Amino acid sequence: MTEPFGGKLKPVTLAGQHAHLAPLSPDDLDELIGAAEDGSLWQLWYTSVPEPSRMENEIGRRLALQQQGSMLPFTVREAASKRIVGMTTYMNIDPANLRLEIGSTWYGQSVQRTALNTCAKLLLLEHAFDRLECIAVEFRTHFFNRQSRIAIERLGAKLDGILRNHQVMKDGTLRDTCVYSIIRSEWPAVRANLRWLLNQPREQELK
Repeated sequence: MTEPFGGKLKPVTLAGQHAHLAPLSPDDLDELIGAAEDGSLWQLWYTSVPEPSRMENEIGRRLALQQQGSMLPFTVREAASKRIVGMTTYMNIDPANLRLEIGSTWYGQSVQRTALNTCAKLLLLEHAFDRLECIAVEFRTHFFNRQSRIAIERLGAKLDGILRNHQVMKDGTLRDTCVYSIIRSEWPAVRANLRWLLNQPREQELK
């Protein structure tokens, strides 16, 4: 069987000015629990952040999907402090069509609305388009997760559509999923804009 993306899609470390992404490991458990407790993120009904008692299972789930070739999971560290502040992944990997999704992402409350997310997304997009030669990168989020939708749109992704009643949430509600993407022809302009944003004072970047 042909390896995904010509064998290039393997665990990798991506380092930037504000964020450091490393392959997920079971050894990250305690720090990931601490990151999730920063803001009690699992209590947000429209997200799927694991509660502390289920973090070990979530790490195992992501690593199992990595073994199957459908996910490449990372821990996210704040570059300055070196502490783990969240998780992100390449997921729904489609090697035949050179597509993947950046998703299953969450960050502790103390680093939300900082340059860390912009930096992490730039690192992931650079690797996806420049190294893996993707033709499209997708993002998905809950219709009611307005903070996530704003952050995705700030990256330069465009809304492809909304999948109605797409998922059943842990509380039994039905999720409408907003699907966004960046395609290869858009990548040079998106990259230029993300680099420009990272060089702006944070208050300017958020406008």
